[in-house]
Amino acid sequence: MAPIIAISIFVICYVFIISEKINQALIALLGGILLLLTKIYTLEDVFIHYIDWETIALLFSMMVLVSITKKTGVFSFIAIYFAQKVKGEPIALLIGTAFLTAIGSALLDNVTTVLLFVPIMFTIIRILNLPSFPYILIIIFSSNIGGTATLIGDPPNIMIGQAVEHLNFLSFVNHLGPVVLIIFSCMLTFFCLYFHKQLKRSPEAVEQLLQMNPSAYIKKSPMVYQSIIVLCLTIAGFLLHPFLHIDLTTVAVSGAILLMLLTEKELSTEKVFQEVEWITLFFFIGLFMLVGGLEEVGAIDELARYMIWITSGDLPVTAILLLWISGLVSQIINNIPFVAAMIPVIQEFQTYGMANVDPLWWSLALGACLGGNGTLIGASANVVVAGMAEAEDEGIAFMQFLKYGIPMVIFSLIVSSVYVYMRYLIPFIQNF
Repeated sequence: MAPIIAISIFVICYVFIISEKINQALIALLGGILLLLTKIYTLEDVFIHYIDWETIALLFSMMVLVSITKKTGVFSFIAIYFAQKVKGEPIALLIGTAFLTAIGSALLDNVTTVLLFVPIMFTIIRILNLPSFPYILIIIFSSNIGGTATLIGDPPNIMIGQAVEHLNFLSFVNHLGPVVLIIFSCMLTFFCLYFHKQLKRSPEAVEQLLQMNPSAYIKKSPMVYQSIIVLCLTIAGFLLHPFLHIDLTTVAVSGAILLMLLTEKELSTEKVFQEVEWITLFFFIGLFMLVGGLEEVGAIDELARYMIWITSGDLPVTAILLLWISGLVSQIINNIPFVAAMIPVIQEFQTYGMANVDPLWWSLALGACLGGNGTLIGASANVVVAGMAEAEDEGIAFMQFLKYGIPMVIFSLIVSSVYVYMRYLIPFIQNF
């Protein structure tokens, strides 16, 4: 009965999340409580095994850093300066947003990037009276696509890099960078053409923008320099992660605590905590609990075993099937727990006689990262952006996002399939 109960609770909660009739965080947490009441798992299992506290702590810390920095006016300065440089042109703004988000997601990680960039974006679109949805959409897609290219760009890649010693930062760039560039270029071209008619600039708003003095929005206080220095140090810590061997969460928490200590006299800790997106954090906790129920009853492991059975351990078939399964499943359940379940499965493939399973790692990374674009809960960055948009009264409807997300994922998986086949599987078949 346990598998039926866990799967039923997950499906029912997912339906309510899609309907958006009740707060999504409340539904996710309710599902987690029902799993506890039906004794699918214990509270100890939830807190120790299933809730990814590192992700929660990383998100919380970055929200603290962003909320304090936002008070200094730095984001407003960057937003106005950036908008003035493109002369308020909406399409140029869309292109610039996509590039900055993708590059930031590749060099930092996509969650950190959207936390930093979304406040800037909302400032710009309000000045220019532009619709928010196209820019929110391009930020989400660009963050997940850009994050796919590097070891630290997306949580699934970090997990794979930690599990496989010989896959370093340059390995990810070399193997995933080319296909990411192709998908990103096609995505950006399509959306520029698609939203071209909707994005019309107002001459009055542009004139008002060009007359603004970006420097006037910066608060004249030590908090400005403290925020910038700590934020830069935190970002440097992310970039130096492979050399420092200090995990990203520790770096983020250290930065948040340091900045709160430095700015306590100007901005009380109570006020900082009020700015944190608690609903987003609790939604993550509920989501981890729901997926934990599937893990506890073996539903995700069973999916992995079934895949092995279908492919009979054949590398070309397994690589393509893994790409599509991870891409499609990551739309429904957050890609972090799915990748955690798949890592030992791929490692087990070596016991079936596969000498080189690297193509399987690249298929898993591509599928999990790109599949996250499918729904608002498919990837961590999506949930964070949706939460921040809700806080700005610019909420994104689940079904509205789905109309763009599903085609984006299907296209990405088709391109990735061709890439994986041409780069890895043809040489394997020829050698075989």
